[in-house]
Amino acid sequence: MNWLEMSTENCTVQRTLDLVGEKWTLLILRDAFNGVRRFDDFHRHVGLSEAVLAGRLRKLVEAGVLAAVPYQERGSRTRNEYRLTGKGRDLWPVLVALRQWGESYVADPEGPVLEVRHSECDAPVRVVVECSCEHVALTPTEVTVRPGPAARPYA
Repeated sequence: MNWLEMSTENCTVQRTLDLVGEKWTLLILRDAFNGVRRFDDFHRHVGLSEAVLAGRLRKLVEAGVLAAVPYQERGSRTRNEYRLTGKGRDLWPVLVALRQWGESYVADPEGPVLEVRHSECDAPVRVVVECSCEHVALTPTEVTVRPGPAARPYA
């Protein structure tokens, strides 16, 4: 069975995009990885409406990507901070890859807004696809893609 013969209704890329593939959601995650935790800070920095932000945060909490953690400042009502969970932190390579691609193809002429560097040696961090047996970076022409156990014929 080749790719065009397979149904895509249970495709994991599609399922992932259903959860995090919307622009605002990715920008919320970008900010969460950069230390933003509070609703007002997301609202101010990302620049979307309160209703849309509340909906996106709710969806990410329901999916287990963010955890809502109550806090209360003196004299104020209890509110939530939004913290990345393990599931959320596993999206970090995706955001680094998007940033890496953007720096190559749509960067500001003045340079990057953020530099991601290894704390120990200060070398730039990059995302690569590698073979698990040899840890060698691979290109799309060096891999074989075949149907997995969940592959279903296209109806």
